[in-house]
Formats: sequence, C-alpha cells, structure tokens
Amino acid sequence: MQNFDTKQFTAQFESLFFGPARAYATLSVDFAEKLANAQLEAGRAYTETGLAQLRTLLDVKDAEGLRAYMEGQQKVAKDLTERLKGDAEKVVSLQQDFVQQSQKLTEENVKQATETATKAAK
Repeated sequence: MQNFDTKQFTAQFESLFFGPARAYATLSVDFAEKLANAQLEAGRAYTETGLAQLRTLLDVKDAEGLRAYMEGQQKVAKDLTERLKGDAEKVVSLQQDFVQQSQKLTEENVKQATETATKAAK
C-alpha cells in the first residue's frame, strides 16, 4: 500500500487549483480597479466641463455675450467628442489587456497542470 503524502497532495492542489484561481482573481480585481478609475476620471472630467459651461452661461449679460457663449459651444462639443473617443479607446485597451493576460495565465496554468499530472503519474 502506498503511503499518502499530505504535503505533496497540498502542493499539487495548490498548483492545480488554488494558485490559478488566486492569480485569475488578482487579475480580475486589478482590471476592475483600472476600469473603475477610468470611469471615475471620465465622470469627473465631464462633470467639470458641464459645471464650467453653466458658470460661463451665468456670466452672459447681453446678446454679444450669448453669441460668444454659443460659438464656444462648438469647441466644447468637439472637445467632449474627442474626450469620449479617448475614454472609449482606453476602456477597449484595458479589456484587450485583460483578455491577453487571461489567455497567458490560462496557457501557463495548462502547462503547469500538464507537468504536475505527468510527475504524479510517474
């Protein structure tokens, strides 16, 4: 009868299950943090722009001021459009990075599991 080695079993269980699960959880939490920070940053920028526009509107005192304000809205719209595009690209980049890192992690875990299974079979 073969002697059961708990240390070896624990090490194998760690390398096959807990280690990969912990690595993926870490990757997921890091991604969630980066995504939340990007969203907070974008929200802050949009809020500041909106409030600045409201303050500028409150300073309008005559027809000339209104005309200048309205002309300025084109630049604001253009800036916001560019900001929105940049924010969308940032989110896409974060998602692509997450997918690439997930695939790399999976490949490493499959390789490690194969090696562990081969060693255990001997």
